[in-house]
Amino acid sequence: MKIRIKRLLIVSTLLLAVLSLKAQTLYVGANYHPHDDKDQEKIKKDIMLMKAGGLSVVRMGHLAWDSYEPSEGKFDFKWFDFVMDMMNIAGIKVILDIAIRPAPIWLHHKYPSINIVDANGDMHYPNHRYMEDIGDPMYQKYALRYADTLTKRYGNHPALLAFGIDNESGDGPISYSETVRQRFITWLKNKYLTLDSLNKAWAMQRWSRRLNQFEEIGLPVATHNTDVPERMLDFRRFVSDEVNQLLFKVIAVVNTNAPNALTNTNAWYYSSLKYFDYSQIAYSGKMAREGAGFYPGNSLTTNWGVMNALFGISRIQFESTNPFWCSEFTTMTAVPNSIRKSAYATLMYGNQMVCGWTWQSMWAGEEQYLEGMLDWDGIPNRKYEEYKKIATEFKKIEKFFPYKASPEVGLAFSFPSQIASSYFPEAQDQQLQACWNLFYYRNMDSRVVEISKSPLNYKLLFVPGVTVMDETTANKIRDFVKNGGTVVMTRNSAVVDESGKVFASTRPGRLNDVFGIRVASYEETEQMNEISRAGLKGKKIELNYKGKTIGTESTRYDVIESKGAEVLGSITSLDKDYPIITSNKYGKGRAIYIGLPAGGDVLNPLLDGLIDELGIKKGPRAPEGVMARQIDAKHILYLNTNRNAVEIQLKGTFKGILTGKKFVDSFTLPSEEPELIEID
Repeated sequence: MKIRIKRLLIVSTLLLAVLSLKAQTLYVGANYHPHDDKDQEKIKKDIMLMKAGGLSVVRMGHLAWDSYEPSEGKFDFKWFDFVMDMMNIAGIKVILDIAIRPAPIWLHHKYPSINIVDANGDMHYPNHRYMEDIGDPMYQKYALRYADTLTKRYGNHPALLAFGIDNESGDGPISYSETVRQRFITWLKNKYLTLDSLNKAWAMQRWSRRLNQFEEIGLPVATHNTDVPERMLDFRRFVSDEVNQLLFKVIAVVNTNAPNALTNTNAWYYSSLKYFDYSQIAYSGKMAREGAGFYPGNSLTTNWGVMNALFGISRIQFESTNPFWCSEFTTMTAVPNSIRKSAYATLMYGNQMVCGWTWQSMWAGEEQYLEGMLDWDGIPNRKYEEYKKIATEFKKIEKFFPYKASPEVGLAFSFPSQIASSYFPEAQDQQLQACWNLFYYRNMDSRVVEISKSPLNYKLLFVPGVTVMDETTANKIRDFVKNGGTVVMTRNSAVVDESGKVFASTRPGRLNDVFGIRVASYEETEQMNEISRAGLKGKKIELNYKGKTIGTESTRYDVIESKGAEVLGSITSLDKDYPIITSNKYGKGRAIYIGLPAGGDVLNPLLDGLIDELGIKKGPRAPEGVMARQIDAKHILYLNTNRNAVEIQLKGTFKGILTGKKFVDSFTLPSEEPELIEID
């Protein structure tokens, strides 16, 4: 018995060591499409080139359901067995996507109910990808059967690294078919139970819209923010629930057939077509590796694209402490070294994988004009060499990664607020990113959080334009402040309750006592029209904040009355002074309200003071335009995003792991170059 226990301990120790090594691997790879022609000689040549380029992973199978099931129930895996076996021989790991979308044409033909019906009632032929109603029961039956068959066949293949759970789940149009309407009615019955409850929640006494039976329910279509807001909010929750339920079902299939396999997805939940609440997946812990495509555009001349793409990582990662996987990574740029620059930038946000989209420029179809690592004729190009350089350099530094963030600041995300505020100038999406930008520029960690699901283990919490304030979220904010936390709330927050109704009580709804204010109506800084709502920032205004003048722009501002809160700042450039920044002591903490949308002009001076007051750990000191993270006690990663070289001051002696150079007190970082510094 003792010998058996000893063996088990040895096996467990070895397993932990293997898992630890896997966690300290930086993967560099490519999205690969062998189903395009299934030419075995070409596949062998491709794998040889991948190996020579230092690639360690490929992502395959996405968008290719009918390559494995060309007709109903007729599966063909022999060709792909060869690909998987060859990858294994080459030592290249595989993310195998479970390509449940797009559905094959034969399935659309057999069950027309899965086709997309637009808001006008017209059925669309599936010419494009993602043209299926994923909530349709027959679609799900066949999608899950396909997932079951695929995972049983490859769940134990030695080349398998992970199964990909769908692709770009938020993309594709919403369907307004009769079958969708019937499912929506069922969803509403389960939520409200009675028509009286539904009529009350939807304020159906307005405009004589009262329902007398559930069958009278139609599918709401909004054209602007004043259209049926309560009904639109529920409809988008329903759509979101259907997407999440399908993803959970596919994950369950993987866990049953391949319990040792990792799961990953290229989520893109925030696509404007079918934005859904991915936080349900992220907080469930069932996705082993959160993932997304990283597409900064032509990013050498501006860092805005890189910032947007990095924000994409944060908004998918939420509070997961697992390594992140960029399972798609740009090759679609003609600017040398920008891919490499982006790769190093992602390391500072917990990324572990740079998987290029795509291996080869495609010969046909909707993306045939995009650029890959190989040109259309199969000859490696400059991008291949750039990925090769990334792979070589990552080998030098991978034992220090993936980076583990230690944020002390949370940034509130709210799916219902994204929907409810989408037509406002102060949309929650934009306000959230404005807060995230504050920490990007400071080289500081922050976390995007869903308050109702988060433990809120932070010193500082931003609530940027969280329009919908449900009771759970309000109570957690209240307790956070009462127990010593500091919260900063911006304009267009706590405006409506969970059903989408504007609070009839004092605003900010459910929290006015915490903030010690009454927010009355809002005023506009100048005459608004549809053009200015869509594209202009508004009138330039001046604020006095703690005796200092701040200039900013805004289309609107809140009319704020103090009910005990201290006024920290006022608008001074309009017809009279308007209190605009307030601070209220509540319990052991503070609640700060800003009656303007989140933006750097106003938030930067406020944040500088809060960082010092709350003892929030600052990021590494670096010149403007240099990204940096303290990886551990002895290592700092720097990335110069400027077009010119910069000098970085550090006391003592240290060396650059990438360059192998030794330095004393300072070093010069060339334009667009990274360096991992090891301090002696």
